[in-house]
Amino acid sequence: MNRMLKVLLPGVLLAAAVAAPAQADIKIGVVNYQRLAQGSPQAKAAQDALQADFAPRQRDLATLQGQLKAKEDKLQKDAATMSESQRSNAEKELRDGYRDLQRKQQEAQEDLNARQNEEMSRLQRVLVEEVNAYAKAQSFDLVIADGVIFVNPALDITPAILTALQSRKPASGGKPAAK
Repeated sequence: MNRMLKVLLPGVLLAAAVAAPAQADIKIGVVNYQRLAQGSPQAKAAQDALQADFAPRQRDLATLQGQLKAKEDKLQKDAATMSESQRSNAEKELRDGYRDLQRKQQEAQEDLNARQNEEMSRLQRVLVEEVNAYAKAQSFDLVIADGVIFVNPALDITPAILTALQSRKPASGGKPAAK
């Protein structure tokens, strides 16, 4: 009898351990975080703010590029009638202008990237707060986001969270662009 108890006891304990959590109702939800980040009005507001802040700089760069192109065309057209020193000066001015344009474009891209990172960080905080608030309000025990290969649509709470995000006013977090 003692020997039979030693053989059966681990199986009984294992069955009890598995059955205990199964009896508790666990509420699980899945969030498509990428869909939240793309579909929320807060994401659209952040993108609009970035575009508004950096549009003047992009226009200035396009204008400068057009001016340099016009100078290049004029140089090609008038090169035959220019003296060697005039042509050399015009070519140097053109090279310096293109170098300056390239530097300004690089600075603008770096500033844009920095602002995009700031806005994405801010958006991520808002999304995580909203998911947490929704999960607590709806009594979820577990909410999973990234790394899900398959989810039953009944567990997907993304549409409900998007609705909650849309009911909030997007914060206008646009800072003026540097330079």
